[in-house]
Amino acid sequence: MDEVLRQRLTLGRSCFEKKQYADAERYLSEVAQKAPQYADVFNMLGLIFHEQGQFARSQRAFEQALSINPGYTEAALNLAVIYNDLGRYEEARAVYQSALERNPRVEGELDGFVRGKVANLYADLGDVFAQSGLWDRAREEYRRALEQGPTFVDIRLKLANACREAGDLEAAEAEFARLAEEAPEFIEAQIQRGVTLAASGKRDAARAVWEDVLARRPDHRGAQMYLRLTTGAPGGGP
Repeated sequence: MDEVLRQRLTLGRSCFEKKQYADAERYLSEVAQKAPQYADVFNMLGLIFHEQGQFARSQRAFEQALSINPGYTEAALNLAVIYNDLGRYEEARAVYQSALERNPRVEGELDGFVRGKVANLYADLGDVFAQSGLWDRAREEYRRALEQGPTFVDIRLKLANACREAGDLEAAEAEFARLAEEAPEFIEAQIQRGVTLAASGKRDAARAVWEDVLARRPDHRGAQMYLRLTTGAPGGGP
């Protein structure tokens, strides 16, 4: 995520917390369009749309959040509320029950909803260190976040990128390999995996990753650009 888009995300979250929903929607919608890998962005948009009575858009936003992070309990519970509002009571009951079963409460432990909140707090702190170029500190916070939310692929991507920026290419490759296994459709993670492989001198492996992206998304300009940079070939685009 570039600096401008990161600022949009920060502003969107701030406006959302202040219930300035019109501004929050504008900033968060831009982030969702340009960096569609952040489950919490879609969850916030879902809540905004629900507040506006736009139940269909709210439903789609929560479903998108869950497609990014199936273990996102808050989004699942919010989706159950939407289904209930739409009169889809059986679906609401099924989503609600699934959320509870996925996050059973154990004596002395945080429940899944609270763990998700804590994970996002650690991730936010990691973002602060990352924005300051303090990559080792950022890695520490992202790892703490993943202890609470190990299925949060957006946070794992942040950790992988932080490892690369800190110069720990081996650790970065390991995180990207895990992302490829757990979230093969997470295109941005694959793009960054290629960048990391190229930085490690594994140019053939990097090109293979980007070519795979283009096989699924022929119009992906990022993959086209990186292939041009590493091969001098057109890469499927201007």
